[in-house]
Amino acid sequence: MTESYREVLTRLGSAQKGAARSAPAYSRFVNRRLGRVLAAAAHRAGLSPNQVTAVSAVHTFTAIALLALLAPSGWLGVLVSVLLVLGYAWDSADGQVARLTATGSPAGEWLDHVVDSVKVVALPVAVAVGLLRAGADHVLLLIPVVSAVVTSVLFFAMILTEQLRRAHGVVSRAPTSGRAPWLRSVLVLPTDYGVLCLLFLLYGATGVFLAGYAAVTAASAVFLVLALPRWFREVRSLGIPGASTR
Repeated sequence: MTESYREVLTRLGSAQKGAARSAPAYSRFVNRRLGRVLAAAAHRAGLSPNQVTAVSAVHTFTAIALLALLAPSGWLGVLVSVLLVLGYAWDSADGQVARLTATGSPAGEWLDHVVDSVKVVALPVAVAVGLLRAGADHVLLLIPVVSAVVTSVLFFAMILTEQLRRAHGVVSRAPTSGRAPWLRSVLVLPTDYGVLCLLFLLYGATGVFLAGYAAVTAASAVFLVLALPRWFREVRSLGIPGASTR
């Protein structure tokens, strides 16, 4: 007997992995829920996790191509924001489908991370190309250039740290009890990819958009500078008996 959409959605609710300690608010509280809705639909349609990853990539890279090919405008910003938000939600859905169907694999995880690694660099490059085509001051192009460096280093460092933790049997989880367990997620919200997706709603007002983009990039850079030494100390302690990785 085929499961109903509601039954699949309910089963997905019990197949969620715990959020990482550094998971920001949009990714943790909004994107995961959107991904669950899409994952249920994908499962009902018979899509595999890799096919869901492909759907995510189509949404995301369509938005990136539009940014590179067209001049900034209000309608373009709304369209790009919608595509990026959907691409991000589908990116969450692929893992949820994999857990629901017990079809997760190293190859699927590899594909997901490769798509993400292209995305985090291609998006700011596309913004720079679009701004250049629109005749923006060359100094302003430094904002997406710096963003490309910060986001790519941050993505690689987070993924590598997570993989090394996993290899040594360490699981990083966000607290679910205690004083304001959501507070950390809110504090790191400016580093959230979902916030950048929504920021494109301001793309028609180029000055306002660039100010917001600069603020998000600066916040991510500060987070990276603070996080790298801590992650290095944590990784250095892996495998050492009695060493804390909390």
